[in-house]
Amino acid sequence: MAKGKASDFTLMIATILLVFIGIIMVFSSSWPNALYKMNDGYYFLKKQLIAGVIGLFAMLFFMNFPYWRLNKLSKLIFLGCIGLSLLLYTPLGIEINGAKRWINFGITTVQPSDAMKLGSIIYLTSFLSRRKEDIKSIKKGVLPALVIIGIGTGTILMQKDLSTSAVLGMALVIILFIAGMKMLHLTVLGVLGLGAVAGAIALEDFRLNRIMAFLNPFEYKSGIGWQVVQSLYALGSGGVFGAGLGKSRQKFFYIPEPYNDFIFAIIGEELGFIGCITVIVLFLLIIWRGIRIALNAKDLFGCLLASGIVSLIAVQTLIHIAVVTSSMPPTGIPLPFISYGGTSLMVYMAAVGILLNISRHTELDRS
Repeated sequence: MAKGKASDFTLMIATILLVFIGIIMVFSSSWPNALYKMNDGYYFLKKQLIAGVIGLFAMLFFMNFPYWRLNKLSKLIFLGCIGLSLLLYTPLGIEINGAKRWINFGITTVQPSDAMKLGSIIYLTSFLSRRKEDIKSIKKGVLPALVIIGIGTGTILMQKDLSTSAVLGMALVIILFIAGMKMLHLTVLGVLGLGAVAGAIALEDFRLNRIMAFLNPFEYKSGIGWQVVQSLYALGSGGVFGAGLGKSRQKFFYIPEPYNDFIFAIIGEELGFIGCITVIVLFLLIIWRGIRIALNAKDLFGCLLASGIVSLIAVQTLIHIAVVTSSMPPTGIPLPFISYGGTSLMVYMAAVGILLNISRHTELDRS
């Protein structure tokens, strides 16, 4: 490939702004919890700042790392993500809030599911780009692709994390659609996927409770509907301009972990409708530029890889905002670039770095 041009400036600035907003909102929303639990109001801020700096270096690295080399490294990356997930079942795996989803390396903890999301996208993209004529064949294209999807989502589902598994599954299916999978096969796959999700919900009482909480949250506002009701209170009290940065009431132990799964509610309460719209517009900018990059990519691998990354960001953002606004059953999904979580922030910034590198090898208006 020829020497790359300048990266997509709009995509880079939108990402950096979201990370900056995220650091501010993590600090604001986590202060009461950090002071109470850690005896240090700056605890979560310091960890998010460190993750942001490492994520910035990861973004710059992948922005200058030729993306087509990921095609050759895809199998190794995927196997590495599987190996990382298996470490959960060793003494390194730790349980937090009743879920065993973190690996303790001593100096830091890592959540393998975040790495698996990007690793699965890279490997499926590599597979489909090498077998672009086989995607319409069940034996040569569809079944092997489903095995990849099954391994990627299955390792996350084993951690009892249905929501993250569903996010990854939807992003991978979007890649199959863009790669040219037959609509009949996609329809059957969609029906099977919905059936699997319904089965997973039926097997766990807490998931059924979430459905009930979604259907009528105020009926269960002192129990299973607590989170949803408090989230709606936060959004409603924010009004147009918000209560002011740092002046949220719901973060004072009304919303559990307000710096993570419900951070958009705190944004709405403190920064109001204007703050929410600003965040949404920045995400739309990333999605728009990502789609432009995918459409103008020089090769199929670059096109599918960009599409997969954009799909992952779009799906996870949509689900987070839908949960916070009670537009779907409550589930634990962080907001990309903004919610607290070092592994998530670093992985998403690295993914944007890959997008930026693809943009350097396209005929794209970068202004």
